[in-house]
Amino acid sequence: MFERQGIHLVALGGLLAVAAWLGRATVAPAWFWASLAAPVGHQVFVWYCWRAQLFDVRPRPGFRAFGFGFAAWGGARFVTMVGLAVVTADTMAADLRWLAGLVALPAGFALYSVARYFTFRRAVGIDHFDTAYRGAPLVSQGIFRFTRNGMYTYAMLLMWLPGLWWSSRAALISAGFTHAYIWVHYYCTELPDMERIYGEEGGQN
Repeated sequence: MFERQGIHLVALGGLLAVAAWLGRATVAPAWFWASLAAPVGHQVFVWYCWRAQLFDVRPRPGFRAFGFGFAAWGGARFVTMVGLAVVTADTMAADLRWLAGLVALPAGFALYSVARYFTFRRAVGIDHFDTAYRGAPLVSQGIFRFTRNGMYTYAMLLMWLPGLWWSSRAALISAGFTHAYIWVHYYCTELPDMERIYGEEGGQN
């Protein structure tokens, strides 16, 4: 249940310390910390639900309840990021909207690829809940033609868009934390789970 979670806590503490130092002068500390708390809550929620399924820990939600919680936390992540970007707009020296347009292209392609080829049910981890999905083949279309980890590598670029669109320094710091922290989740929770479910070849997301 707690495999690699000590590493998770240490990495999380380090990332929060860096984010706090970089964002110490923000004019909207409540929004800033809310935008950091949302991904922490989301990823801890996923860790508990996934591991509870794998190790038969109770209480544990079914996939429908998990999916609702996953969507709620995901929405909180984006809403707090947008709110932070709006209230701290134009705190960068340059207008970054042109960069937001460029970043939106791979992020949009990744989300399309997930919806079209991979399905969101697999993306949120239904293979932890339903063993029938564990025999599904690897996807090699869309963004997955170039990487087995299209969600974390490219779809997470979505979280950079508010900071770029509103040229918000605080939102860009939060986006950097969010993108780094998803890789902590991958190494400490998802990767060992996939190795346990699929063997040494691992899974895909």
